Amino acid sequence: MTAFLLQYLPIVIFIGIAAVIGIVFMLAAAVLAPKAPDPEKLSAYECGFNAFDDARMKFDVRFYLVSILFIIFDLEVAFLFPWAVTLMKLPADVAAYAFWSMLAFLGVLTVGFIYEWKKGALEWE
Repeated sequence: MTAFLLQYLPIVIFIGIAAVIGIVFMLAAAVLAPKAPDPEKLSAYECGFNAFDDARMKFDVRFYLVSILFIIFDLEVAFLFPWAVTLMKLPADVAAYAFWSMLAFLGVLTVGFIYEWKKGALEWE
């Protein structure tokens, strides 16, 4: 049993070192970081509205539309890399099917992007 557990010793050591380094960095940041916030640093940054107001206030949905579009196209790129790597390793008939399937996938995403663009989801003013 001990020989079996010794196989996992490098993983345990790696996790231990990572935890110690993470704790040291967090403590160093808490101790050494400057603590002089100014109004610009405390202002609303990416979301467009103050984070600590009334929960029932109206907010602009365009920020969320852009973030959803970003996630969609980020996932598209995440699917493209493994597809491109394995495409040439496939047999010819399967590669042709994979190629046209990916073009259909990209076509659907492109149509969705054009639709969002025409609807004005990317316009800020």
